[in-house]
Formats: sequence, structure tokens, C-alpha cells
Amino acid sequence: MRALVYGLARSGRSSAEQLEKRGDEVVLVDRTLGNEDDLTLLDGVDAVVKSPGVPGEAPLVAEARRRGIDVWSEVELGFRLLPGTRFVGVTGTNGKTTTTELLGAIFRAAGRDVAVAGNVGTPLTSLEPVEWVVCELSSFQLEDVHELACDVAVLLNLEPDHLDRHGSFDAYRGAKLRIFERARAKIVPAGSGLDGIEFSSADELPAEPLLRGAHNRENAAAATSAARAAGISDEEIATGLRTFAGVAHRLELVGERDGVRFVNDSKATNVAAARRALAAYADEPVHLIAGGSGKNEDFAPLAAALGGNVRSIHLIGDEAERLASALPGSHVDAELAAAVTHAAELAEAGDVILLSPACASFDQFDNFEARGDAFRELVGALH
Repeated sequence: MRALVYGLARSGRSSAEQLEKRGDEVVLVDRTLGNEDDLTLLDGVDAVVKSPGVPGEAPLVAEARRRGIDVWSEVELGFRLLPGTRFVGVTGTNGKTTTTELLGAIFRAAGRDVAVAGNVGTPLTSLEPVEWVVCELSSFQLEDVHELACDVAVLLNLEPDHLDRHGSFDAYRGAKLRIFERARAKIVPAGSGLDGIEFSSADELPAEPLLRGAHNRENAAAATSAARAAGISDEEIATGLRTFAGVAHRLELVGERDGVRFVNDSKATNVAAARRALAAYADEPVHLIAGGSGKNEDFAPLAAALGGNVRSIHLIGDEAERLASALPGSHVDAELAAAVTHAAELAEAGDVILLSPACASFDQFDNFEARGDAFRELVGALH
């Protein structure tokens, strides 16, 4: 097979390596190579493997479709490279990484041969054969699946996100719901109107999760339903729920200074996620740090979620001024370092300084992980 791999970040590099390992001819395309507009690279190509960051309207991708060349996401290739492996797929607007990692912990507690991959950071194509894969699936990854079939498919929630990429909520929703194509068991939110096994935050669970917030109890309920569908006992599920302590950049306590706690929720890259974080700390005084690069979101729901416990708001990045219009009385600190310093000056013992941006990170950081790491370092440097 002659394959064109478009995008040479983590998943693209992994795809190219695996294709070359099995003897396929590989054509590499990336903006750093300066060959994104060379349509002749498609000559003789059997399939295009597209990284999640490459939009569907990119000229090479559009031309491939026009020529009838298959366009695969990296997870589609990864699925094809793992025949016999059973899949649990997890998607949704928020909570994907937490639920995916929690399921991994539950499967390990049950003694299953399992790997966790996908949007969590480990490319599916990089895995060796295992019995089970728990795979976090973004809308970008689900856009171009063809044979991917989940034994258990989980939809956590659906709220507006990535509208800058998808163009409309309907298109975004359509990409997400592709997880149910060819799925054997479907796990869906109660009241969603979708067919499947329903879950909710009110479910009786085998054990209470360690994780904070009603949204995390809902994630635990989804994970419980998925694990049961995969044949795992409640006793084994309980062990996972009792021991899983959460993931980095999601309501992560990164420091305490003079009685002030610093919480890194950098993974809250949309309004819905930031609202969940605020709800988790609704009973404590909060100083919120928000802002970053935009996704064409409406910030009015964020403003409505601000309770009287929010003592100050510190705004950063490209969306700072637009956020300031929606959140009267907030401080435009522009840079994360200035926001951390300013919030720390205002905070008193018992307060929480919460980085929950409600925005993407690409204006000032490479990704949300880099933003969260910078926050952690800034907290560590406070005197």
C-alpha cells in the first residue's frame, strides 16, 4: 500500500512508523516540510492518514476525497493494526480523559490485559497487541473512521465545542455520534434521547469515587456502566473507583501557600468544562483565572455560573477582552504569570485559586498541558 500521512505530530509520526514497519510506502506531508499544497503527492496513493489537527477542508484532503482516495484518521489505522483486540471507546465534550483513565484503572483492577490510548496522548497506532484497549476519541478523530467498531461505546455529554473547526453544533454532534457506528453496547447519558444503556450522576455505584464534583460522579457512573458491559464485576469496579485519583490538568491540586490552594484545571478548554469546575468549588472562596484562544463560544453561560463565592476573576490571552465584556469587574492581567501573582495577592487562607480557562491554549502555549505545567511552575515560584 502507498499511504500519505498528513501531519507529523505525535500520532502522525506513530502512523508513519507503523506503516513503514509493515512494508508500506509512506509519503510524509506537514507544514514544516512545506509540501501541504503539492497535490501531485496524491498520485498513486491508496489512503490518506490524517492527523487530528488537519482540517477536512485542507486542499490535499479535499482533493483526496475528490479522487475517491480513502481518508482515515489515525485511530482508524490503529484499529486496523490491532485485529482481535476488543475496544472501549469514550467520547463527549468533557470528561473524556478522566473517564478513559478511570476505565483503565478498573480494567487493571480486574486483571485485564488493557492499554489506554487515543486522545489521552498515546497514539493508538503505537500499541502492541493487547486484549482490551480503552480509547479516548475526539470529534476530530471520529470524523474519518470507516471500520472502527467499539465493543463498548460511551458518550459522556454533548455541549457546544470546537465550533471554529466544525462550523456548527450539528456537525460537531454528528462527528461525536459516529462512535456508535458498528458498536455492540452503547452507553449514553440519561435523558439524551439516544438508544443505549443510560447513566447519570444519581446512579448507585459499587463505591464512591475519590474525584471531586458532581460531574466526576457522572463520569464514574459512565465508567461503571461501560465496565459492566465489558463483563467486569462490581467488586472489581469498586476497587478501581476507590483507588483512582484523577488526571493531570483536571482539577489537579498543584500547591498550597499560606492556606491558599492552587488548582490546575487547564484541560477546561471550553465554557462547559469551566462551569463544572466552578460547581465543584461552589462552597469555597474562588479566584478564577480564565482566558486563552477562542473557539467562537458564547461566554454568557460562564457569567451565569459565577456564584457569590467567586472573589476575583483574572483574564489572560486573546479572549481576555471579550471575556471582560461578559464578566464585569474582572481583571485583564493578559499573561498567566501576572494573573497568578495578582490572584495570590488577593487570596486569603482558605481560598482557592482556580485555573479553569474556558478557552483553548494556542495563543500563548503549545497545548493545555504546557499551560498547566506553566501554572504549576508559577505556583512553585511564589514567595
